[in-house]
Amino acid sequence: MLVLTQGDPSGIGPEITGKSWHALHKGGPAFAWIGDPGLLAAHAPVQPIHDLAQAGAVFGHAVPVLPLPLVAPAIPGKPDRRNGPAILDSIRMGVDLALRGQASAVVTNPISKDVVQSADFTHPGHTSFLAELCGVPGQDVMMLAGPSLRVVPVTVHVALRKALDQLNTELIVRTARTVARGLARDFGLLAPPRLTVAGLNPHAGEGGLMGREELDIIIPAIEILRAEGLDVTGPLPADTLFTPQARSRYDAALCMYHDQALIPIKTLEMDEGVNVTLGLPIIRTSPDHGTAFDIAGQGKADPSSLCAALHLAARLADNRRAASTAHPV
Repeated sequence: MLVLTQGDPSGIGPEITGKSWHALHKGGPAFAWIGDPGLLAAHAPVQPIHDLAQAGAVFGHAVPVLPLPLVAPAIPGKPDRRNGPAILDSIRMGVDLALRGQASAVVTNPISKDVVQSADFTHPGHTSFLAELCGVPGQDVMMLAGPSLRVVPVTVHVALRKALDQLNTELIVRTARTVARGLARDFGLLAPPRLTVAGLNPHAGEGGLMGREELDIIIPAIEILRAEGLDVTGPLPADTLFTPQARSRYDAALCMYHDQALIPIKTLEMDEGVNVTLGLPIIRTSPDHGTAFDIAGQGKADPSSLCAALHLAARLADNRRAASTAHPV
């Protein structure tokens, strides 16, 4: 059984949750929602449950909800910091259920970092918070996955100037190892995963004429990974890395900073892109968009990305179970 967190109650999370249930309640994958039951009442039939084991019998006719009351009324489009603790508690509960083996995966609705920062949340986003909850801080890797492209930003939610300072050979190597392991175990790739690495500078530095990061940082990382037996190409110019022909030659692209990765996938896969956290002992996915406060409560929200996140979470959970059976620890 998947668990779905409530996200920010003033965003589009309740609406896309209800729409996803309408799309999936006959054929699945089934999920239970962790949040305030009143948030969903306008979008889908709701049935509170007290044990996740009850969710399977409920899902066909209502959204099974593990109740988590809000402190303040949720007004669409008007986020309220008083609800920050409840937003985080929903995530904590979902992770705990997954760590105890009761939930097969956690799917998270979008949150507002500004709202939860007031609740003693010091992380730049969901991903590092999840890693902390799972007891593996610093081992998390964010992947954005769609039908035709998977990308990984090596540096993530930091200013571009800081991203350049953070980028180093060790970080690229550690990220690539996690990605290769996740593609093989969770995505079920039978052949060795094919990774490609983007250059940082125009024309991938052009032999040092446009920057030395490729020569001093990126190429040494690729050489280490190849020596370990990984199938890695690059560094390749980012301006030609995402053409249809180029995408057919790799399973995931490692990009050097946030927008280098997210611009192409959101251009190509905005409706079906899914955020996947690799490197955790649990499966976690999320829709590849934010809270969309500007359209919350207007009935305009598209549930496609959340539906894709739920489908992918179920598939990854099945693949991980199969891998653990075939290669028990």
